[in-house]
Amino acid sequence: MALASERQELILAAVRERGTVRLADLVARLGVTAVTVRRDVTILADRGLVVRVHGGVTLAHRGPTAEQRPPAASPFGRLPGQALVGMVVPTVEFYWPPVIQGAQSAVAAAGGRLALRASAYDAGEDRRQVSALLNRGIRTLIVAPTTTGDAGLDLLRWLGGLRIPVLLVERLPPPALPTLPLDAATTAHSLGAGLAVRHLVTLGHRRIAFVTARFSPTTQALLEGWRETGESLALPDRADLEFDVPAYGSRGWTDAYDAVLQRCLDAGVTALFVHSDREAIGLTERARDRGLVVPDDLAVVSYDDEVAAASDPPLTAVRPPKHRLGAVAAELAMARMADPAERPVHRVQLWPTLIVRESCGAARSSGPPTG
Repeated sequence: MALASERQELILAAVRERGTVRLADLVARLGVTAVTVRRDVTILADRGLVVRVHGGVTLAHRGPTAEQRPPAASPFGRLPGQALVGMVVPTVEFYWPPVIQGAQSAVAAAGGRLALRASAYDAGEDRRQVSALLNRGIRTLIVAPTTTGDAGLDLLRWLGGLRIPVLLVERLPPPALPTLPLDAATTAHSLGAGLAVRHLVTLGHRRIAFVTARFSPTTQALLEGWRETGESLALPDRADLEFDVPAYGSRGWTDAYDAVLQRCLDAGVTALFVHSDREAIGLTERARDRGLVVPDDLAVVSYDDEVAAASDPPLTAVRPPKHRLGAVAAELAMARMADPAERPVHRVQLWPTLIVRESCGAARSSGPPTG
């Protein structure tokens, strides 16, 4: 009888080949009991590599979902007198425009107005911009503050002492402030990295590199998720598979990307997880110029899904629910404004979605959701 690990690899191979496999077919194929097959499938499903369906098992990924559908009406009714909702974000570029748009949609649906400021990832600037909004008469605040260092801790303490409701977006208080009573809406970026790695593992990849062009709180969460998932799936040593590259199109980017690709080839890497789309497009371009075929020689998954579908080939991508996150943040802030005393602290986390395209070699599927 094959070892459990060997049976599970055979199950994964069957699912990769056929998309969905009946348990009865696996019993016949493996020559073991139904109980054994169900046990193996349970282990694979618990690890996020497959999804159990009625009488069978299928690939573990989600299909595309509509994310930018503005709310038809606010669940909190109308805000009093065109109430002003403040929002401070680190930048109005890269990740943040859809988040801002989501918040704007929710505030407008409630009859309010969003007042936006940007702060450039600086605790002092965060505080200055928040103070300016307070002087404007905001009724509640949505903010993505700096949370690191002594300045970040002082800023969070100050935010926690304001007389208006404060909602953190894509930020949580650090362990040094475990009981700071601030609501928060965040994205499970670490889990999103896990979705990417698990999808690649289901396709047979074991050497998966992580590549990023910028360091941000999102990057750190993705790196942690990539590391934790690799460890939980017992992937080979990954200490030499973390790479920082310059932004796609910046000076010297081609040489840097070529060097990373060469190091990956030397290390036996067969798949890349890249933050973000632009860098994934650049790496795909350089791979093609070096004679590599994506996905046959190198599979690629990006994180963001802003322009991934326009890549050649279209990139499989993990899509954080940015627009919905902004809407949820605004809804939570307005709910706190309506009930400042009795409402318990809310910490809401939204899951990203894996959008499967051609850059991994897997056909698009409308299968059931992961997890």
